[in-house]
Amino acid sequence: MRLHHWMALWILFGDSFVAAEEARPSESSPTATIVSAQKIWDAAPHNAFTDLERFKGRWFCVFREGQAHVSPDGKLRVITSTDGRRWTSAALMALPDGDLRDAKIVVTPAHELMLSGAVALREPSKFRHQSLAWFSHNGRRWSAPIKIGDPNFWLWRVVWHQGAAYSVGYHTVDPGFVRLYRSQDGGDFKAWVPTLFDQAEPNESALVFLPDETCLCVLRRDGQPGSGVLGEARPPYVEWRWRDLGVSLGGPQALRLPDGRIVVAARHYGGGAAHTSLLWLEPEAAKLTEFLRLPSGGDCSYPGLVWYRGLLWVSYYSSHEGKTSIYLAKIRLPPRAVSPVAPLSGRRF
Repeated sequence: MRLHHWMALWILFGDSFVAAEEARPSESSPTATIVSAQKIWDAAPHNAFTDLERFKGRWFCVFREGQAHVSPDGKLRVITSTDGRRWTSAALMALPDGDLRDAKIVVTPAHELMLSGAVALREPSKFRHQSLAWFSHNGRRWSAPIKIGDPNFWLWRVVWHQGAAYSVGYHTVDPGFVRLYRSQDGGDFKAWVPTLFDQAEPNESALVFLPDETCLCVLRRDGQPGSGVLGEARPPYVEWRWRDLGVSLGGPQALRLPDGRIVVAARHYGGGAAHTSLLWLEPEAAKLTEFLRLPSGGDCSYPGLVWYRGLLWVSYYSSHEGKTSIYLAKIRLPPRAVSPVAPLSGRRF
């Protein structure tokens, strides 16, 4: 769904607070409204690659700090807030032998926070990358890092379902392919599907489990074609069907809303310039439709998504104001009318 036009009201409160911005997908469609969009962190020269979680009455946002988009000094920062407006540092993860990248955070069935990421190891090293995880009961004191998955496989994001953790890991050396990992405890990840997808350099991903147990995977590709693909599988998630989404994506995240609609957030290139977008996913049609562009541009995106008290909360990073910084947006979505998401119940493939 192409954006028809923008209406924006910018209200400055000292740290780039933005309110009441509207984006209208079309004349006949309800409007998604940006209730607020606020810069929440810019302490490092480069602040990027976010995720967001709510835990024990607090917000936790995680991201990478470093000198540049790619630099040897990457650390994973955890910040926290009670109201989403005022943020303080809770923890900082650093390793002496590599660049920590792409923090992700999730609540485990054991009611802990699980922080995951990958380290780009410095030479000389036997491997290029190793995925890692940390655990915490309060978001401030964290366990020592543990290795998860195989060396040179980047476990992009961990999703818990029915007491098990799933993650799509991509191979960081040639040949490029992804595999599906599964763990019962969040530490011991085994290759559940050793070769999940191997066409056109797949890498970053988002998993969504539906009420009928169908699993959806939105997967980025950087080869030819450079469009993302949608995977679908039924338990035990070893046989997958893949379809081209026809859209290039960066750092995708996906969330199923309480009303059944599925939102995908990602770096998008509609109109030729990179920006952070929200899109509706129609699984039956393997279709993504952009419905809102967040204030963003340049080096940007890699969002986290949380549905809370009737609003969609989105963390992301952007360089549209000059310095690459962390932002938090709250979005009021239009009510569901005719659902863009057809039910998948009963599908077998």
